[in-house]
Amino acid sequence: MKKLSRRSFLTRTSAAAAGTLMLPGILKYGNGRDNGKVNIAVIGVGGQGQSNWRECMQENIVALCDVSETAAANGFKTFPNAKRYKDFRVMFDEMANQIDAVLVATPDHVHFAAAMAAMERGKHVLVEKPLAHNIWQLRTLRKAAKKYKVITQMGNQGHATMGIRYVKEWYDAGILGYVKEVFAWFDGPEFTPRGYFLKPDAYPPKEEPIPAGLDWDLWLGPAAVRPYSHFYIPRFWRGWYELGNGELGDWACHTLDAPFWSLDLDMPVSVDSVFKTPNTPDGYVSDQSILKFEFKARGKKPPVTLRWYEGGLKPDNRPEWGMPELPSQGMIMVGSKVSLMTGGRPNDPKLLLPKEDWDAFTKNLPPERIPRVKGGPRAEWLAAIKGEGPEPGSNFEYSARLTEMASLGVLAQRMNTRIEYDEKKMKVTNHKDYDKYIKEPVRKGWSYGEDLW
Repeated sequence: MKKLSRRSFLTRTSAAAAGTLMLPGILKYGNGRDNGKVNIAVIGVGGQGQSNWRECMQENIVALCDVSETAAANGFKTFPNAKRYKDFRVMFDEMANQIDAVLVATPDHVHFAAAMAAMERGKHVLVEKPLAHNIWQLRTLRKAAKKYKVITQMGNQGHATMGIRYVKEWYDAGILGYVKEVFAWFDGPEFTPRGYFLKPDAYPPKEEPIPAGLDWDLWLGPAAVRPYSHFYIPRFWRGWYELGNGELGDWACHTLDAPFWSLDLDMPVSVDSVFKTPNTPDGYVSDQSILKFEFKARGKKPPVTLRWYEGGLKPDNRPEWGMPELPSQGMIMVGSKVSLMTGGRPNDPKLLLPKEDWDAFTKNLPPERIPRVKGGPRAEWLAAIKGEGPEPGSNFEYSARLTEMASLGVLAQRMNTRIEYDEKKMKVTNHKDYDKYIKEPVRKGWSYGEDLW
């Protein structure tokens, strides 16, 4: 890459950033409580659920729902006056009129049911990523958010940071030029007892006694009945495609958030599993993967090829990037003028420039065009509920599309094949039998959203 002088680079960036960006309108939603606090129910109290309620302790935590007494023990201790439940369906039947908003931090396969049960009752909802387990669920959540007019948010923290706003502002200002290639990589999955993935000794895993205090049937929720095994919980469900979405489903909502938003990518026309790994038994994730997403042109924006690497695989390092080696995880948008890099999350972007040019750029950043978020995604969500801020950036209209893009990649991984996708028809066109993955069957008593279609 031709080295830019400090003066010429800053002149170009300042001029390019002179455009305007419309700000989102303020959405007024009041909860009607005399004390001005939001009455919150928590579904999934342990694990990531703790991060949710710890950031909402200034509000009223009125109900805690978890299928495991052990996992929920700290939450129960912290909020002794909150009503306790194992089944969120019972919780809503008994105290829906006492709840304003709901935090959902269950395993992936329960996200949709919990969110829909809340929204059908007019409750604002924040759901951990990935937003849902299949594409039909994602489309239905978009419909539900519009119908019930509630405040929604997915918990991909990076979308509330300054970093992702820098990425979009710099791209919109023309600093990168046009982008036709994106590379993203992540070093997991790591199969260890202390991590989020653990391979069983046999497929399916051997049945084990259900631990005391765990309602295994409720943990399965909409998923098909299977014997209990510690290779599923508390975290290892991510490795089973019927329950989780693998490493890609877990991290795409972080790592691919910035290019998806800034490049206005929407849905790929195809996703190809280009690193052919052996199909694993019983729908279990592979050790490594490389995927190639193809996106069509969007107006004046050119087509984009996005490559995803995991399991320790990385793209080939390029001399113009100026790095002796690539880090263990990251994302690079390859620009015609200059390339941009983030880590696994979009929090700390950097232009791949010579140090003197980068230092000069950081001292003369383009004007801010996108409102900043104070306090992170949960604070952003609560402010919108109270009518004190705009609609959250990772609302379901946005986050469902981001997750749908990732879900197509997960399906290509799972089936180790090429996926050709018709976004309008919500169909995999080259595999007619894949409808069962677009909309998965659910057990009796766990069906939601059918009336929205």
